[in-house]
Amino acid sequence: MIEAVNLTKKFDDIVAVDHVNASIRDGYVFGLIGTNGAGKSTFLRMAAGVLKPNEGTITIDGMEVFENEQAKGRFFYISDDQYFFSNATPRDMMAYYKIVYPAFDEDRFHGLMKNFDLNEKRKINTFSKGMKKQVSVICGVCARTDYLFCDETFDGLDPVMRQAVKSIFASDMEQRHLTPIIASHNLRELEDICDHVGLLHKGGILLSRDLDEMKMNIHKVQCVLQEGMRPEDLIGLELVKSENRGRLWTLTVRGDLAAVEQAMQIAEPVFYETIPLSLEEIFISETEVVGYDVKKLIF
Repeated sequence: MIEAVNLTKKFDDIVAVDHVNASIRDGYVFGLIGTNGAGKSTFLRMAAGVLKPNEGTITIDGMEVFENEQAKGRFFYISDDQYFFSNATPRDMMAYYKIVYPAFDEDRFHGLMKNFDLNEKRKINTFSKGMKKQVSVICGVCARTDYLFCDETFDGLDPVMRQAVKSIFASDMEQRHLTPIIASHNLRELEDICDHVGLLHKGGILLSRDLDEMKMNIHKVQCVLQEGMRPEDLIGLELVKSENRGRLWTLTVRGDLAAVEQAMQIAEPVFYETIPLSLEEIFISETEVVGYDVKKLIF
């Protein structure tokens, strides 16, 4: 398990990560989402031991990561900007990672490179951004570590390759209990793979919940209310947001679905239906509560 306790990182006067507490369970896909500058990459760099926290700790199975060779052997870090040795080929990187990670699966590396139609002997600096990402992912899964840290890993991959990477992650999770931690802006990509989501905003964590639980606790309701009635008049609803077009209201509400439906039935609206929210809609709703409102950015 990976655990962060009061994790804090500052760059001069900027607090990039602000007293974050989070637990990442083994065998689950943890999605780290957040606003621009929320601290996702900084969090991963501290988890990878690249950066030292100013306050607090982050541990892997009880071991602090910074300058700890044993802890660093438990994970592979795929950064947003891939780093490869100058003039290196994928085969050169494989040889290097075999030294760093003794369990590196060379046969699988050759097989995946062939399946992804990547030339092992070609210099990586001649590859496209997407091809470099593919090489990083292949090296990451072949290292056979317990944890895989992914910073915007799907960025630059075409839809077919994104699906292929997800399938590889799913296979490794099933066969050897791999735990991927994925930081991404692309919420739609995370929605069909993540089990647990941590939402960062301005360096602090707004929530950390199982995705299914999160979806069960927030709902969208479209309704036409009785003449003269407004959403604030609905009894028993925890209203997060309301918008209307004419008499049609779109409400975002918290609570158990059965309780939401009961409250709507008591109000006897002309029409109503409940609609599941996407992860992107949940993200927008939660961040609007703390003042990150798209309307303020546009108007």
